[in-house]
Amino acid sequence: QVQLVESGGGLVQAGGSLRLSCAASGRTFSSYAMVWFRQAPGKEREFVAGINWSGGSTYYAVSVKGRFTISRDNAKNTVYLQMNSLKPEDTAVYYCAAGTSYSSSNPRIYVYWGQGTQVTVSS
Repeated sequence: QVQLVESGGGLVQAGGSLRLSCAASGRTFSSYAMVWFRQAPGKEREFVAGINWSGGSTYYAVSVKGRFTISRDNAKNTVYLQMNSLKPEDTAVYYCAAGTSYSSSNPRIYVYWGQGTQVTVSS
């Protein structure tokens, strides 16, 4: 079992930055790939970024590539999402999830999910 708790969301102006954190409980954190998804009102859950178990491989959605950076610290059981140059269209609830893939956009394959953190970008 892995429990995930996101933090770091908030309100920011367009062009600003936020860093999301996802803290995991359980001794098996380092064996999982970790991903970030987001969901805006009325829209489907959307893949944002993923990182493999060691942190050596990452994958990004086209919409965030070059602006967002995913990283992890296995000693702290935490995965991060650094978001720069934020746009109003980045507004959504952001979720972290754990699974065996770090690049699949299908949310159904991820086993564990956090409760989400709201990110709002004003224009």
